[in-house]
Amino acid sequence: MHLTVEEALSIYPLSEAKLIAGSKGKHRIVKSINVMDAPDISDWIKEGEMLLTTAYLIKDNLEEASALLHTLNRRGSAGLGIKLGRFWDAVPEVLITEAELLGFPLIELPFQFTFSDQMNGLFRAEFTRSTNVLQTVMEKQRKLMRFALRSGRSRPLFDSISEVMGHSIAVINSRGSVLYNNSEYPESQAKANWPWLNRSQRIRAGEGVGFRVPLLQGEECTGFLLYFDIDPLLLPVEESLFVQGAELISFHIQSGYEDSFEPDVLREFSGLLRRCLNGGLSSVEFAQEAAKLDTQLLQSPFQLMLTATPSLGESRQGELYRLKEEYLENPLLKGMNGIHVIVDDGLLSIFPVEKHSSENLQVIINECFQKLKFEPGYCPKAAISSRKAKVEGIKEAFAEVKECLSKPQLWGLNEHVVYYRQLEITLMLQQIPTEVMVKYCNGSLENLLCREPEYVREMLHTLETYLDNDGHINETAKRLFIHRNTATYRIEKLSELLDVDFKKVNDLLRLKLVFMFRRMLERD
Repeated sequence: MHLTVEEALSIYPLSEAKLIAGSKGKHRIVKSINVMDAPDISDWIKEGEMLLTTAYLIKDNLEEASALLHTLNRRGSAGLGIKLGRFWDAVPEVLITEAELLGFPLIELPFQFTFSDQMNGLFRAEFTRSTNVLQTVMEKQRKLMRFALRSGRSRPLFDSISEVMGHSIAVINSRGSVLYNNSEYPESQAKANWPWLNRSQRIRAGEGVGFRVPLLQGEECTGFLLYFDIDPLLLPVEESLFVQGAELISFHIQSGYEDSFEPDVLREFSGLLRRCLNGGLSSVEFAQEAAKLDTQLLQSPFQLMLTATPSLGESRQGELYRLKEEYLENPLLKGMNGIHVIVDDGLLSIFPVEKHSSENLQVIINECFQKLKFEPGYCPKAAISSRKAKVEGIKEAFAEVKECLSKPQLWGLNEHVVYYRQLEITLMLQQIPTEVMVKYCNGSLENLLCREPEYVREMLHTLETYLDNDGHINETAKRLFIHRNTATYRIEKLSELLDVDFKKVNDLLRLKLVFMFRRMLERD
């Protein structure tokens, strides 16, 4: 039973009773009813229990009657009902005064009704209320189920959850950012006492009561769902319904439907983008549909970036969502006006090129990875496409980043973010048969390879460093930790041995190819 004293006094036959003192306590919760039939009854009273009596045990001793009031009040009793006509014709004024000072409900019960009449009336009312609540909860569950099973949604996720539950809600991510709030409470009130523990609990929301549920993905909390203006007498079955709403949101996050968190235009754009990349729309059709959304996305040259994680299943979706949150919160990435969409292959980001340089983007993404503190030896990888002038290049850009991520053996040992242009030539050269590469390398380096192994190793390292530094002799000397004159001597010697002129572009290109082939052969 979870009625207030005021509500209980409106239910027949208790409605025939009269609250004669302690009106300040009329909002106390009545959880159960007990009858006074023993001198030590006050020792057994529980919080929220209303006590009914004929005053038999206290009729001759007002001091004991007063002590009983104080004990009941201290124990959190809901109130005391005294049936007149048997032992008292009226409640003594001293008790009325005492109850009024305590704010403890004192009720005058009518003689013509038995205690069982009073209790049965309350229990019937509570049963009816509980039944109605259960039916309402079941209807909301059916609506939640229909919503969860619907393949396409015409409305955003949060609006639908709020409508089904019949409460205004707020959604706050793990960083404390308010993703959604359709309540009358400002952000400062919605986030009162932040940060919070990862558990469901009732909360104070302004003058009313709310309920907060963590959004969990396994053991990780990705945010919180808050319901506002709920019934203070919330039943456990209603609490479980609120938890189900939170679980539905968590499921949509894990399943890649995170665009429900986005404004309508971005949500529609994300859907079009997925259809295009999955073959449901051609690039031209995608460009036409995207133009109808009245958005600046892809209206200027752009680049794609695809971020992938080594994990699988639910943990993979959770990590991609964490990465998306990190990208959205990063102030430098915010300034690039990019968008981020979780697709089958990972987290796809689109950036207008005039807002960044590729080198800066690489640095920022690496910093994001470091900030998320992944386990040692475990880190996502991100590939950045070449620049595309028109939206029709979206599929080509996507193919570029996918190809980069499919060839991790071509990346540097500690590289986690790579630009397609870095691998473009290597990816094309992979089409050349291995035996052709071997023949080309041996033929180009023949006069050097026949020397002493230590000498060969030293001269090859010098030549590779020289080419990597675009023929700058000072930079080469610094990288090799040798004197400039020593580096100059070695390059002149290599020119003589290999019969090349380092001032000619063709000779430099031939040698550059040699070392690219050598790296590819070593990886194989």
